[in-house]
Amino acid sequence: MRGRILLIGGVLLVAGLALVEPALAQAAPAAPVDNGGALSRAMGQISGDGRSMSLSLQILILMSLLTVLPSLVLMMTSFTRIIIVLSLLRQALGLQQTPPNQVLVGLALFLSLFVMRPAIDTINAQAFDPYGKGQISIEEAVGRSGKVLHGFMTKQTRESDLKLFANLAEAPAFRTPEDIPFSILLPAFVTSELKTAFQIGFMIFLPFLIIDLVVASTLMALGMMMLSPTIISMPFKLLLFVLVDGWALTMGSLAGSFAT
Repeated sequence: MRGRILLIGGVLLVAGLALVEPALAQAAPAAPVDNGGALSRAMGQISGDGRSMSLSLQILILMSLLTVLPSLVLMMTSFTRIIIVLSLLRQALGLQQTPPNQVLVGLALFLSLFVMRPAIDTINAQAFDPYGKGQISIEEAVGRSGKVLHGFMTKQTRESDLKLFANLAEAPAFRTPEDIPFSILLPAFVTSELKTAFQIGFMIFLPFLIIDLVVASTLMALGMMMLSPTIISMPFKLLLFVLVDGWALTMGSLAGSFAT
């Protein structure tokens, strides 16, 4: 269990180091960027003699990054897109606190685990199992795990967003997707996820907006202008959502949107 925690924390530490010190990712622009090498280099620099840090020092660094690790976990997975779409769905239905935030976050977390299952299995097979058997070091395990997450984020990131942040960072052209450092990939991935989530949310809003317009026009034609259209339209929205099996359709469409 301790090894699994260190491995997961180390993967996130790679991204944290890339964000805090972009110079690590751009230290050798002529050579391919080693997405898992930031942790190894940092360990060698801190130890001072090229050896890996002791377990106690690794735990100390991971504990000091606990305030940032949850955000990195959410930003490097499918959680961002899913939670935004679910929140927009609740607003489209006209519901304020139903389902409650805890339920939406729980749905987003478990659906994120489902979407990330191939990546998790790959990390387990290529990094955690060999590390648990003593075949590779923690640095190598973190490097392999970072490459898996790097590949997932690259597939879900728009090329235009990558170009935007690459131009802002004045980075040279990348020959392969593997050359993109985390310091550029992470903001591009989050921006792309936000854009995709709002596009899906717009499509979800359309049928419920039509119901609102029909109800508002009917009430105005009947002279019932003092009656709130929301009170009348909400039951029809819920009825439509139940009839089309909205939750299964939404969750399935969200999971399918990550297919590459």
